[in-house]
Amino acid sequence: MEETKKINNERIDQMFSVGAHFGYSKTRRHASVAPYIFGVKNKVEIIDLEKTDDLLEKALAFVSTLARENKQILFVGGKNEARAALKIAAESIGMPFVDGRWIGGTLTNFPEIKKRLNKLEDLTKQKERGELSKYTKKERLMIDREIANLDRFFSGILPMKDLPKAMVVVDSKKEIIAVTEALKMKIPVVALCGTDTNISDINYPIVANDASVSSITFFVNEIAKAYQKAKVLKA
Repeated sequence: MEETKKINNERIDQMFSVGAHFGYSKTRRHASVAPYIFGVKNKVEIIDLEKTDDLLEKALAFVSTLARENKQILFVGGKNEARAALKIAAESIGMPFVDGRWIGGTLTNFPEIKKRLNKLEDLTKQKERGELSKYTKKERLMIDREIANLDRFFSGILPMKDLPKAMVVVDSKKEIIAVTEALKMKIPVVALCGTDTNISDINYPIVANDASVSSITFFVNEIAKAYQKAKVLKA
C-alpha cells in the first residue's frame, strides 16, 4: 500500500512538472469536468492532479487488460501538439495510429477503408519488387501519386486488419468525429480531455492539460508503457 502511494505521488509530481494541471479559462469549462477542478490561478483553471491520477490509473488498468489479451488499440491525435508524441508512442508498441485528419468512416465503414489499405499495401509491394516498370512513365507517375495519397491518409493504420478493441484519443473535443464513430461501434475510448470537454460519454477520460506537448507526451507514453509492461509480464 505504501509502495503504491509512493509511486502515485511520484507520478503526480511528474504530472505537475509537465504542466498537466493547467486547464482553460473558467468561461470555457464544460460542466462535466467540474469535479476535477481544484481552483483558478491567473484566470486559468487548475486541475486536481490527485483526481487525474485516479482517472489515469483506471485507464492504465484497462489498457493493461487489453495488452494481456494481445488486443489492438488505435491511437488518434491530429493536432500539431500531439502528432509526434502520439506516433512514437503507438509505434513503440506496434499499434495503429491516426496523426492527421480523421477520415470519416474509418470505423463505421471499415470494410471500405480496408480496401484502400489493401490497395496501398499491394501497390507498395509492387513498387518495391520493381513490378511497376511495365507501365509507361506517365502511368508510373500516376501510380506514385496514388501511393503517396493513400500513404498520407492510411499508412498509420496499415497494421489494423480488423476494428480495434479500444481507442486512445488526445483531445476528444477536437476528435469528436473519431470518438462518435468509436462509441457507435461500441469501441471503448480512453481520452486525454481538457477542461473544455464533455467527458460524459468517454469510457476512460483523463482530465488534464491536452494542449501542451509535454503534457500530451507524458500521458501517451504512460499508456504505451502500461501496455508494454503488461504484455511482457504475460509473456
